[in-house]
Amino acid sequence: MAKANGWTPERRKRQSQAIQRWKPWQQSTGPTSPEGKAAVAGNAWTGGYRAELRELTKMVNEQVRQARELVNSCR
Repeated sequence: MAKANGWTPERRKRQSQAIQRWKPWQQSTGPTSPEGKAAVAGNAWTGGYRAELRELTKMVNEQVRQARELVNSCR
């Protein structure tokens, strides 16, 4: 029975065996030059601005709320 992606159990087994023969994880050495290391140093960095943006949004919303209260109190 083929899966939605077209990989049958037999194909999965053949692929697994081929990968075990190739062992690509042993061939990968990663960057060795300082430039290469600097280029990949941020690969795992996923951001970090989301929390800051959330806090800024809260501050802005609070200022808007206070401004609305001030306007409503002057009416």
